Order: sequence, then C-alpha cells, then structure tokens
Amino acid sequence: MAASFVYDVFLSFSGVDTRNKFTGHLLAALDRHGFNIFRDDTKLRRGEEIGPGLLKAIKQSRISVIVFSENYASSKWCLDELVKIMNCKEELNQIVIPIFYDVQPSDVRSQRGCYAKAFANHRKRFNLESVKKWRLALTQAANLSGYVLQNEANRY
Repeated sequence: MAASFVYDVFLSFSGVDTRNKFTGHLLAALDRHGFNIFRDDTKLRRGEEIGPGLLKAIKQSRISVIVFSENYASSKWCLDELVKIMNCKEELNQIVIPIFYDVQPSDVRSQRGCYAKAFANHRKRFNLESVKKWRLALTQAANLSGYVLQNEANRY
C-alpha cells in the first residue's frame, strides 16, 4: 500500500520525562534542519479530539522516532501511539527509530524495572487484550536498532 506522507517525523515521547529536556532539543534540531515534524502542541486544533488526530499523524509520517523513558509505559496514550507506529512499520514500511533515554533496551523489551511497575498498574485498569498489544509493541520496538542515551551531568 503506497503511503501519502504529510510529515517527515512523528515523535512519540512522555512529555513529563523529556519535553523540556532531550525531546525539546531534538525537535528544535530537526526543525532547524528543515524536517516537517508533527507536534501535538501546534498541529492539533483546539477543541479537536486528541486520539484520532495523533493516530492519523502517525500514519501520515515517513519516520517515527520513539523516545522510551522512565514514564513512557505509564502512559496509555504513549502505548496506543506505539501500537499504531508498529502497525505502520509493518503495513506501510514506516521507518521506526527507538531512542532509549535513561532506560535500557532490555528493560523495555522484557518490561522490567519501571516498565514492570507500569504494567502492574495497567493489568488492574485495562483489558487483557490491550495489555498484550502494548507488551508486544514494546518488545518489537526494543528489538530494533536504536540509540541508548543516558542523561548524565555535564553531557549534552
């Protein structure tokens, strides 16, 4: 199926962890280099429902960059985005680039550490089918070649 791209990059991230840190810098750098980036804070019209707009933007993006961080798996929105991203990788050959920001790929892949804690809460709140889809998408994404970044003092 031929895809019609509106955006060069869709960035999936936990705002509480990275919006004013790494992700903010990444967005600025991509923008400086002329990439058309979907930004939920500027591309969604006020009053518009967020979910469908995000999922449509993922499908309309050539590349998805996923910034896995400590609270990424705590967010149902992030996990739903991730499932859509992995579906678009499979169905539309979308390029997917994972970035592991202060988390290890093996913890994301196996849902250990902070990811295990997030899923303990999800099992109580969401149906088993959703939880299974999220786990599979995390494992698939963490199996992709990506970047591991540690937020260390005096580094940028």
